[in-house]
Amino acid sequence: MLRLRKYLKPYILLILLCFALLFGQGMADLFLPELMSDIVNTGIQRGGIEHSSPEAISPQGFETAVRFMNEDDAKLVRDSYKLVSTGDERYKRLASSYTGLGNDVYVLDDGADRKKTDEAFSRSGFTIMLTAADISSSVGSGDKTSSFDSGETDIKALYTFTSLPFFVEASKKHIADSAGADSTMYESIGAAMAKLYMKELGADLSSVQTGYILIVGLKMILVTLAGVTASIILSFFASKISSGVARKLRSDIFKKVESFSNAEFDRFSTASLITRTTNDITQIQNIINMGIRLICYAPILGIGGAILAASTTTSMSWIIISAIGLLLAIMLVVFFVAMPKFRQLQRLIDRLNLVTRESLNGISVIRAFGTEEHEIKRFDKANTDLMNVNLFVNRVMTFLMPAMMLIMNGVSMLVVWVGAHQIEKAEIQVGDMMAFIQYSMMIILSFLMIAVMFIIIPRASVSGGRIADVLECEISVKDPEEPVKLQDIKGEIVFDKVCFRYNNAEKDVLSDISFTASPGKTTAIIGTTGSGKTTLLNLIPRFYDVTQGSVKIDGVDVRNMTQHDLREAIGLVPQKGTLFSGDISSNLRYGRRDAGDDEIEKAAQVAQAEEFIVSKPDGYKAPIAQGGTNVSGGQKQRLAIARALVKKAPVYLFDDSFSALDFKTDAALRKALKKYTGDSTVIIVAQRISTIMHSDNILVLDGGRIVGMGTHNELLKECEQYREIAVSQNSAQEV
Repeated sequence: MLRLRKYLKPYILLILLCFALLFGQGMADLFLPELMSDIVNTGIQRGGIEHSSPEAISPQGFETAVRFMNEDDAKLVRDSYKLVSTGDERYKRLASSYTGLGNDVYVLDDGADRKKTDEAFSRSGFTIMLTAADISSSVGSGDKTSSFDSGETDIKALYTFTSLPFFVEASKKHIADSAGADSTMYESIGAAMAKLYMKELGADLSSVQTGYILIVGLKMILVTLAGVTASIILSFFASKISSGVARKLRSDIFKKVESFSNAEFDRFSTASLITRTTNDITQIQNIINMGIRLICYAPILGIGGAILAASTTTSMSWIIISAIGLLLAIMLVVFFVAMPKFRQLQRLIDRLNLVTRESLNGISVIRAFGTEEHEIKRFDKANTDLMNVNLFVNRVMTFLMPAMMLIMNGVSMLVVWVGAHQIEKAEIQVGDMMAFIQYSMMIILSFLMIAVMFIIIPRASVSGGRIADVLECEISVKDPEEPVKLQDIKGEIVFDKVCFRYNNAEKDVLSDISFTASPGKTTAIIGTTGSGKTTLLNLIPRFYDVTQGSVKIDGVDVRNMTQHDLREAIGLVPQKGTLFSGDISSNLRYGRRDAGDDEIEKAAQVAQAEEFIVSKPDGYKAPIAQGGTNVSGGQKQRLAIARALVKKAPVYLFDDSFSALDFKTDAALRKALKKYTGDSTVIIVAQRISTIMHSDNILVLDGGRIVGMGTHNELLKECEQYREIAVSQNSAQEV
């Protein structure tokens, strides 16, 4: 994967924007449990009372609260509240919210430290509660003053009771205790006391609760919308980046393969190249798409969830730590079991692709030899091998999801069990436990995302390596840094002591080949099967480069020319003629797009293809199927010859291009070809003596060496190998 990182460079800014969106989405998701906790703790349990220190409090309530504070808290509160009368602007502002205001009321200053005043009032209420509980237990009755529910407690009775000397005396020992009390407990008591103070002044507590829940609920909706919006934009950008990288990879691989010489095609099979261009790049596209959304999002969710869970309550952190340890153990086991299979998976896809292509391309041969059952079994084996590996990987991965769900549900149950006991002891609130459960699920979900990436990354890593192998493949045939450009190519081809050996071969395929093919003349090459005829021809357009010696055109080594310029000067008809999907006209113009109708018609006449072309209803617009499967072998060969002739090149190479023609058509074509090519250099590789017997010069190859050179009559007299070939094809009298 790292070998392909350069393909992400054009998208750096977009990736950074995706990270920002991921962070925003993560913060939105992490903020929601906190808001939910506020609704439960404050909106429901505290009746919507956010602060223990009321905005306004009656003088009697103020003195009661201060009476049960320590000196520091009492001083802070007295400094933070001001006594205002009916004419004061702040009094008028409060009148709409509090219908029971007296002539004077204490109002909290705008600049007061609300957090500290909340703590002071909470400790005061906690002291009152502890004192009332002690007195109630000592007299053996449950006095209502020990309860601070706004619907039950009479605030006036509470004022009277708490002002009694024995109550004040009893409270002194609890004032110090309140400073070390659990914040959860005294915050709840403080909110209950604040409700009493607010109720005394005529506040609508029902509206306060409803308003708080609606405001927090609206915040949740807005946060959710923000998270959803970020997720949608992120998905769009992630898809744009991944599809852009995949498009660039496919384009670069295609360009790279187009520049391959035959040596590189010998290294990579066609089936493998197709798999790398399709399946492997799809794997890369998927990992980028999901990686942007998951690889970066999972840490944000996991780390953020752990921090917020710990801030909610640290007493249950051991539950998350245990779950994470168990998750990591499971993921590591799955990873090390499945990883080797991913490498095998891609090789099996290559194999299946190869078998499929061979079966489809060779369907005629398969039917002719009646080997359908054999090919079905061959395909079934490749298919079954792939299926078995896929099943193994899927079985391993299917274990992962139930294990994750078991851990998630187990954590939820454990948090509820432990949290219920802590709620009973007033150590945490219900909303805190609910938030902790959600944070726990987020943490586990983040590890689940990482587990999903563990499934995808190994396979994508294998695919990335296979793609990089193609892109980084060293091309054996390269253009020179300072190429020679011939202005007017005559077409003289000279082989000077040429030797050639395939990569990793033990010996040369061609040895000490020297000859000259002159313009205006036809040079023929003949020899037994495997003698090196096609290999020799492939050295001229540089499909391979010579191992020793040189091949020259007009005195210039072909290695000193660009491949484009060299091949522009050559009209090649390969041994296996290939036609492209389209029509006859587009195929004939393939080598020269600007060729006129009269030029392609003339080339078709010379190639003896005009007769069957005009017999078709659409003529030159007759459709050609992929690979030319809708024309016969002879027709395909004649169209391939016509396509080369349309180029009007100074050099023509025919690699056994007349083998599918009957003798009459062959003779007519050679006669027309001699006149058409004129001053061009023509080199023909053939198996039939009749095709080449009228050539100006004939080379006889045997075992990669020239064993005879001359005209037909000269070779019959001087070359034993040529005479054997001639006698094998004709009677001795005809020879």
